[in-house]
Amino acid sequence: MYTEMFKSFSEQTEKSLAPYVKFNKLFTKNVEDLTELQLAAVRAYSDLGLSQLKAVSEVKDVQSFAAYNSQQLETLTKLSQQLIDDSNKFTAIAQSFKSEVEELVAENVKQVTPA
Repeated sequence: MYTEMFKSFSEQTEKSLAPYVKFNKLFTKNVEDLTELQLAAVRAYSDLGLSQLKAVSEVKDVQSFAAYNSQQLETLTKLSQQLIDDSNKFTAIAQSFKSEVEELVAENVKQVTPA
């Protein structure tokens, strides 16, 4: 008797908590993706900054200064492209999370709404 009651309670609890579990998994995946994106961005920007520091430390005369300045346009182009790529990746992650949450909400509303 108690075994059946406990089993029934366990099943009801699992069923009622299922949407929360799904949302938590979805949220965790989203945070994971955003963290990976941020770490990759920090690494890329740090590498770019360090390469600029190394390049400016090589400036010793007017000729090397002119060479350094000519590379700045290329560096700015690279930085701009990196920012655009990171922005697009962030937008894709946000859109994916939004659509998955909307699907989860629609699924739960369908289950709760009487036919």
